[in-house]
Amino acid sequence: MSLKKKGAMIVFSSPSGAGKTTLVKLISDNKNNFISVSHTTRPPRSNEVNGIDYYFIDKNQFQKLINEKEFLEYAEVFGNYYGTSKKEIIKKLDEGKNVIFDIDWQGTEQIIEQKLNYKLVTIFILPPSKKVLHNRLSNRDMKDKLIVEERMKQFDKDILHWKNYDYVVINDELKKCHKKIVNILESELNGNKNNYDKAHIENHIKNLI
Repeated sequence: MSLKKKGAMIVFSSPSGAGKTTLVKLISDNKNNFISVSHTTRPPRSNEVNGIDYYFIDKNQFQKLINEKEFLEYAEVFGNYYGTSKKEIIKKLDEGKNVIFDIDWQGTEQIIEQKLNYKLVTIFILPPSKKVLHNRLSNRDMKDKLIVEERMKQFDKDILHWKNYDYVVINDELKKCHKKIVNILESELNGNKNNYDKAHIENHIKNLI
């Protein structure tokens, strides 16, 4: 009897507003891909549904889960906590499902450090420009200009972590970016490594800062 192949952990990170969540939803169309639903203490946005986009809980509940070591990773982002349930993820991976993570660089570092016995692919998403990023954030459910400016300030810090990822992709056009990611994942899941132009990414980063 052959052993069931374990799933892979596919991690997406980006500065707020780079289009990561939209790309994650597109990638999840593959029936063998499962999106990890994080717990968070932040209030839901107008279009978000509990249990689908996030598990919305309060800080006391979140702290209880930390104390019980229920999280694979967790982090504080813009004053709110986000965390990934370990039991659910391990169950899906052992069933052969690829688990997609939509998390920030802090959570990614925690997953890398644990060196779990599952294939891990990490992808960092960049916006094409600061202007595009600002427009995306302004068009969100964020009417407060101070919130947008706070995220723009954090942007300069977040992008410094790109070197810790296996791949970096610029989300200049959604369909093109999605195709690049699909090609990366197909190669990786078949045991092959893709190369990308690091010099081009470094120049792009310089233009963004």
